[in-house]
Amino acid sequence: MKIPYEIFVSLRYLKTKKRYGTVSLNTFISIAGVVIGVATSIITLSVMTGFQGYFREKILSAIPHIVVMEYSGVGISDVRALQDKTGRVPHVLATTPFTISQAMLTSRDRVQGVVVRGIDPKTEVTVTHLGKNMVEGSLEALAVRDRKVPGIVIGEDLARKFGASIGDTVTMVNPIGEETALGMVPKMRKFELVGVFDAGMYDYNTSFAYVSLRDAQNFFAMPGKVSGIEVRIDEIYNAGEISDAIRNEVGYPYYTRNWIEMNKNFFSALKLEKIGMSLILIVIIIVASFNIIGTLTMIVMEKSREIAILKSMGATSNGIMRIFMFAGLVIGMVGTAIGAIIGYGTVAVITKTGVFSLPRDVYQVSHLPLSITGLDVLFICLTALGISFLATLYPSWQGAKQDPVEVLRYE
Repeated sequence: MKIPYEIFVSLRYLKTKKRYGTVSLNTFISIAGVVIGVATSIITLSVMTGFQGYFREKILSAIPHIVVMEYSGVGISDVRALQDKTGRVPHVLATTPFTISQAMLTSRDRVQGVVVRGIDPKTEVTVTHLGKNMVEGSLEALAVRDRKVPGIVIGEDLARKFGASIGDTVTMVNPIGEETALGMVPKMRKFELVGVFDAGMYDYNTSFAYVSLRDAQNFFAMPGKVSGIEVRIDEIYNAGEISDAIRNEVGYPYYTRNWIEMNKNFFSALKLEKIGMSLILIVIIIVASFNIIGTLTMIVMEKSREIAILKSMGATSNGIMRIFMFAGLVIGMVGTAIGAIIGYGTVAVITKTGVFSLPRDVYQVSHLPLSITGLDVLFICLTALGISFLATLYPSWQGAKQDPVEVLRYE
């Protein structure tokens, strides 16, 4: 197979003569610049994608995909009818009733405000992964009725803060309290710690507490009523459409909220940060492309005599442009390939070894989550190649427009 002369000449130009070693060094620097830009982009985007995936997984392990609640907030009495209507909507897999209130937990001399969720332990596991998040005790222990005080499940970090372990008691305080002859008195009740969960996020581990549905109804004065129902669906990314379908099915006075809406600000911030980082990384690749411009410009200056000879032998201006454009693309392709290998390899090593640990109370995670998708790698590689190609245009045009007569006159 005959190789086009443009490719043959461009490869020879990249190798260059030994007495002009600076060009070879610049070629190496140009490739290194692209390598660093591509590798850095892959590693950084893997961090952003990893954080998004990690938080999405942990959030969905602790909260339902959709909740159905009532506008007035006084509670829902006919729970079974609401569950039947919701269950008829396509893509709905399971439902369970719940209550939600705010209270304070005290143990020894420590106090922590928490969101108390009253749940049915038997059906809760069909909607959330709370049962799988248990590190001590069990969720089913909430349903045991033969103990002196009701049971409670709290997060691992909150248990550590209280210095509490399975079997210890904590006191729950309802600030709204009860009306007595002496006025409003906060309502207090002791609970036995029967389980500890780890949701993988510090905020969830310190802010959520779970009790049985009946105990929550008694403590928060909601006899026979619930705050709403939790819903599990089969397509989490279609939560918005399914949520609308449920709302249309159950009608007024009920409304729905899905997991995306409940965490909208959080995921919007992550998405915006990922977009911002992508733009910064593109700028890094653009800066690296200036090395390609400099390298090709030096080659054009060094090879002006050879260009004139090629033109006098019949080479066209377009042919000369293709020589330098291919030389620049070789630099871009080699740098992109090496950078992709280094970036992906670094992500794989860090993911496997978990060498980076993070303080959970600051970053919500105990290790650096990394995840890279094929689309991210393809986007970075195509961007690097596109910028490398654009960097070849001006030097190639400068080489193609040279007049062979003027160049050879002074040789």
